[in-house]
Amino acid sequence: MSGNRGHYDVVAVDFGRVLQAVRDDQWDLGTPCVEWTVRQLACHVIETHRRALALLYQSAFEEVGNHEVGVAWSKASSRVREACDDPVLASRTVSGLGRDQTFQSLVAGLLTFDTLSHTWDLARSIGADETLNPLAVAYAHDALRPFSDALRGPGGYGPALVPDADATPQTRFLNFTGRRV
Repeated sequence: MSGNRGHYDVVAVDFGRVLQAVRDDQWDLGTPCVEWTVRQLACHVIETHRRALALLYQSAFEEVGNHEVGVAWSKASSRVREACDDPVLASRTVSGLGRDQTFQSLVAGLLTFDTLSHTWDLARSIGADETLNPLAVAYAHDALRPFSDALRGPGGYGPALVPDADATPQTRFLNFTGRRV
């Protein structure tokens, strides 16, 4: 994925690391995404990957069951990486986010941004390290800022919050996505 592949890879590895830290007694905890538990949030990230893959392959992928969330994540993120490593698949046009784009662009955008935001949500929910990759944060914040209004509403980000003057870049990004830090 040339320049943007590294952001997805780092974000996917970080999500997987936090997901591995979820203890059995934490799956039903609430998350900053108030309508979801930890399990539902993790399944959302996996389902978003599967929907992206379904666009590419024009076929459905099985839904995530209530067990083996970690295995489902590993399979989904691995399939995304494999598709991005294939020049034909990576450059295939898919319809996503209301427009046609290459699969590579969908991964560099939607999958990277969604996974990055939810990595923080998951870490916050289970008391894990909430530090996000600073390069991925800067990339996501810069890429999303021009689309701020379009990102708000049901199924998207909440209203942007005004960060403190001395807020870190990560806090500024999270506040942009409507998350209180």
